[in-house]
Amino acid sequence: MGQLIYLIGASGSGKDSIMQAVRERISDEIPTLFAHRYITRPAELGGENYISLTEKEFVIRQNAGLFAMHWKSHGYCYGIGTEIKNWLNNGFNVVVNGSREYLPVASSLFPNLLVTLVTVSENVLRQRLIQRGRESMEEIEKRLERAKAFKVNHHNLITISNDGLLEDSIKCFIDILTGATKSSSIADLQINN
Repeated sequence: MGQLIYLIGASGSGKDSIMQAVRERISDEIPTLFAHRYITRPAELGGENYISLTEKEFVIRQNAGLFAMHWKSHGYCYGIGTEIKNWLNNGFNVVVNGSREYLPVASSLFPNLLVTLVTVSENVLRQRLIQRGRESMEEIEKRLERAKAFKVNHHNLITISNDGLLEDSIKCFIDILTGATKSSSIADLQINN
């Protein structure tokens, strides 16, 4: 049985950059698959490598039981396909770009999931959100407030501070994946770079 790695962090924390870089570097020694998210967001908005669905397509898939996990956030619907269960059963570690708010539900569905939280200071986060150019300043301030207010507590939590060099955070995440391959019970570990 593989390990489910539930990657979370505030929008702009660098999750997508870390995931993309690690996907490109993954080797046979780390049997890991990255789940695509199904999102009701237009594909041209960019960011992560996701599958864009209309709201109608999303509801059809949801009603057919094709999502292992699904939630709503910032006006969009997000889903993770049931294919992850097959991947886990075949011994692959699976990385999911998750939601902090959905974590309690994800934990109840997958009790042994390994939560990896990417953190970043408020000033760095503000600059990244501004540079991204997808939201107004009012929306950015709301995201910053939400990021400050949200606390993550989980029995199987690893934290990566992404204030420094992206390369350091990438290495930390690869170390986490390597550890998940060797042991499915990593807990209470904090990685700061």
